[in-house]
Amino acid sequence: MVGAVALALLLVAGVGGWYAYQQQRPEPSAAAPPAGADAGGVKVGTGPVTVDVYLDFMCPHCKDFEDDAAATLDTLVNSNSATVVYHPLAFLDRYSTTKYSTRSAAAAGCAADAGRFVEYAKVLYANQPPENSAGLDDAKLIELAGTAGIDTGTFGRCVRDGTHTSWVDGVTEAATKRGVTGTPTVLVNGKDVDPTPDAIDAAVQAA
Repeated sequence: MVGAVALALLLVAGVGGWYAYQQQRPEPSAAAPPAGADAGGVKVGTGPVTVDVYLDFMCPHCKDFEDDAAATLDTLVNSNSATVVYHPLAFLDRYSTTKYSTRSAAAAGCAADAGRFVEYAKVLYANQPPENSAGLDDAKLIELAGTAGIDTGTFGRCVRDGTHTSWVDGVTEAATKRGVTGTPTVLVNGKDVDPTPDAIDAAVQAA
């Protein structure tokens, strides 16, 4: 029961962040996406089944999802069973004093330019700051890139210039238009799936 209550509270927080975003969302952006990405998200792999993962780097439940399901997603990509499309969202900017959801998602876009989105996402979750905090500053986001095998010189310029900030706005807008209201949300070939490793794997195999 305690676990169920905690999960409910996290989901409420995610939906609350979506409603807050709806109240102050920016206009859709035409900014150029990162390498390997489009206006909706970052594509990893070339498998025939599409797994869409909607996430927010400030979201505690997204970290739980990462801890539980990352290995399954990696296996699906490496076995060429699925293409995983990661959609980094800015729903929880209001839970940070520095719009950390946007800044971390934009930094992940810089990591995509380096071909290391997944590796950097893992590092962000391993160093996830608490909600209602400033989050990690840009210097720390750049430092962490080095631990993910990324050239921090090029990456640092991308982060400091806010190169992919507008792209994050567009990804978040596209998610709201698709009906995504909380994170993590997982779709397999466009159909909602419970964000658990077994459910995702079963849906991919069925597809």
